[in-house]
Amino acid sequence: MQHGEAVWEEHDPTRPLTEKGRADVQRVVRYAVAHAGVRVDRIVHSGKLRARQTAEIWREHLPAAAITGANGLDPAASPDIWAERLVGETRDLVIVGHRPHLARLAGRLLCDDPDREVVNVQNGGIVCLERSEQGTWSVRWAVTAEIV
Repeated sequence: MQHGEAVWEEHDPTRPLTEKGRADVQRVVRYAVAHAGVRVDRIVHSGKLRARQTAEIWREHLPAAAITGANGLDPAASPDIWAERLVGETRDLVIVGHRPHLARLAGRLLCDDPDREVVNVQNGGIVCLERSEQGTWSVRWAVTAEIV
């Protein structure tokens, strides 16, 4: 999931979520939990305030999920970091991050090409990727703030 809309850096260098960003994330998360049945044990985020606030909204709807900051999720991070971490991951999780990293990670997982933008990640939007038993990835569903 990409974090919700954040204030411009010129207004606040910590870039918290705007009211619209918070409302968008609330709608998308509520929809994902109620209609897509999302249940996770862990929510990871980049550590940036806007990503942490987005992760905290997830926890409002999934109170048992642990929230942790993680390296390798910054906008310019290599998608290989998380592609390699996900190989050994056996549980479902939510990753809250940023453009262009999330788009590059999706490209890396879906077609082994981080420069191929196969998913248009949007503020407050979520894309559910699923790994097969053979280790290949596919898009299961996606939700944007505009459609919920």
